[in-house]
Amino acid sequence: MTPQLATDPAVWPPILALLQEAFAYMEGRIDPPSSLRDLTPEALTRQAEVGEIWIIGAPVACVFLTPKPGRLYIGKLAVAASHRGQGLSRLLIDQAETRAREMGIPALELQTRVELVENQAAFRTMGFVEVGRTAHKGYDRPTSITYRRAVF
Repeated sequence: MTPQLATDPAVWPPILALLQEAFAYMEGRIDPPSSLRDLTPEALTRQAEVGEIWIIGAPVACVFLTPKPGRLYIGKLAVAASHRGQGLSRLLIDQAETRAREMGIPALELQTRVELVENQAAFRTMGFVEVGRTAHKGYDRPTSITYRRAVF
């Protein structure tokens, strides 16, 4: 399976459905709730304008890539439950590294919630290292962990 750049708004509803299914396990587990609640087809159009949306298949996996100063930010990495364990997350991270290299960006960056220890372990396995912790607005404790990986 090869990642494809999503540019056609006709694919926004299936991407939203994939994200909702893939992120459902976080409901009631993370605080504050996921920003996925605010994701709309219009927000996907904006993401495609300021960054990129890559999908695999119908889609069965996706990732958002957004260039930022000195790094390519990885967001909304998701794989359908029916396709987990097949290396699709790694394939999308590899695609992010390829895009960063093509853009001359020296690092990949992503965030995960402090409660999602399985995501933290997966990102460390893919070579990401923790570089910081941040709190969402109104919180006096860290709610997210920032990870980076150098682009070679």
